[in-house]
Amino acid sequence: MRFSMTNEMMREIIMDHYGNPRNKKETDNSEYQTIFMDSVSCIDKIYIQALVKNDVLIDVLWHGVGCAISTASTSIMTELLKGKTTKQAQYILDQYLKMIHEEPFDESVLDEAIVFMNTSRQPARIKCATIGWNGMEKILNGNKKDR
Repeated sequence: MRFSMTNEMMREIIMDHYGNPRNKKETDNSEYQTIFMDSVSCIDKIYIQALVKNDVLIDVLWHGVGCAISTASTSIMTELLKGKTTKQAQYILDQYLKMIHEEPFDESVLDEAIVFMNTSRQPARIKCATIGWNGMEKILNGNKKDR
């Protein structure tokens, strides 16, 4: 099934997540893994925080400053990954990054993240659209045991 959306619909979803970012809050709970991500080419300076228990992403938060693209993509990512197993989350991350880099991908797992499918047409925005996702990947890679 090909997910079809107009550019206007995609823009509306991005602007909704930019104006009302989901899971944008900070915790000082030491059980959360935290990683700082920043960009030299944009204003993006964000922290990704994840609570992982028994290989499940119990909670995914983020805070900091980001442009519209990084804010929206990170907001969508937190919604998409919360409650997933680390294996499911890694698969979703892989599919998102494949989509961004114009490789074949499984769109069935991306939900609203599909709105970034044209990001590769604006190479300067790739870093913005992936900064939160790359941070989560670092958290997941640091959390690998025997999967």
